[in-house]
Amino acid sequence: MPTCNPKRVLADLNHLRSMAAFKTGVHRPSLSQAHLASLKWLEAELKKIGHRTVIDGVGNVLGYADVTGPKLLGGSHLESQNEAGWLDGPLGVVYALEAARAIHADPAFKDCAVDVGAWCDEEGHFGSFLGSRSACGEVGEAEIDAAQDRTARGSMRDMLKAAGLAGLKREMIDPKRYIGYFEAHIEQGDWLEAHDLKIGVVTSVVGITQTRIAFHGVQNHAGTTRMAIRKDAGLAAAKLAVAVDQRFPKLAGPRTVWTVGNIALDPGAPNIIPGEAVMLLQWRDTDPAVHQRLETELLAIIAECDGHPCRLDMTFPRRSKPAAMADHFQVAIEAAAETLAPGRHTRIPSGAGHDAQIFANHMPSAMMFVPSIGGISHHWTENTSDADIMLGAEVYVDAAARMLKGGR
Repeated sequence: MPTCNPKRVLADLNHLRSMAAFKTGVHRPSLSQAHLASLKWLEAELKKIGHRTVIDGVGNVLGYADVTGPKLLGGSHLESQNEAGWLDGPLGVVYALEAARAIHADPAFKDCAVDVGAWCDEEGHFGSFLGSRSACGEVGEAEIDAAQDRTARGSMRDMLKAAGLAGLKREMIDPKRYIGYFEAHIEQGDWLEAHDLKIGVVTSVVGITQTRIAFHGVQNHAGTTRMAIRKDAGLAAAKLAVAVDQRFPKLAGPRTVWTVGNIALDPGAPNIIPGEAVMLLQWRDTDPAVHQRLETELLAIIAECDGHPCRLDMTFPRRSKPAAMADHFQVAIEAAAETLAPGRHTRIPSGAGHDAQIFANHMPSAMMFVPSIGGISHHWTENTSDADIMLGAEVYVDAAARMLKGGR
């Protein structure tokens, strides 16, 4: 098998952390100066091994090897959530980079290669998986025109222009050129750590349904309006949230989760009855049937609540389908894990969304997890032990080699 350099992987990840440090994590939002610096770093590293490398018109980095034999596409993302962890995204990019280096250096793999991608905006500062969907031909120019940063930094077009990327061609991958796509990630949960396991072989990636429910009441004085005649949009939102939490468990699967992530009240003053409220509700599961059951139930709850006393309406800002990972790639990852961490690996679904679910619509795809300390992610305290990072790199390179050799 090709030789992995796990200490180099750890050094690369720490270097990327130092470029955007925030406490023990990073602050590297999409198309920020820190993010652009990380893209330039990856471009330079890929060029060192002879990959033809481009940063495209949506902020993706793609490194192509010039070989005629089997090719595997690996990668993840380099931007972060705001003031968040240092491994969510970069771990998968650096693992893919190390696999590209190891395969390139091994004469037994001279006709094989790992191409590497860093997909812009997986974290959703401007949209939903814009970079990977763009690379798969799923994004039109109108979507980029409309994309606005969720924390009011500006439009995506303006930020692409400021980054010097405006007008550049958006790279489109050719799925027929690859045996598949392979992504590594921290687990972002505590299952591996809690069960003293080192590698998670991902079976599927959850679908995500997000709803926006608007409650229309009557704004009025909080001190003079009798309780019997109030149409309090905030109270209506709270009652619906409770109803969801009471009724969803009867229809959920064993790993279904749901979250009321935000309730915004207008005008939001203690002496004014809210006339409007907007709730963001999201649920996740790997089973499309569960998604349908929960949607049907939510519609029933809304029908029961509508007009009592507030009027309600609902939209779906986001829907992503569950994606199954290729079984033959799972076998390759398991074989690599059994070689390097015997008995300390398991098959596991992903409760978070990843670029791999986009690529799974176009080619066989695979994911592997390494443990997250305390299950923490999307926070600057996110961490994985150095030993687990380095072991994961070795498993990734071994598994990539097996995939390229047809699973052997």
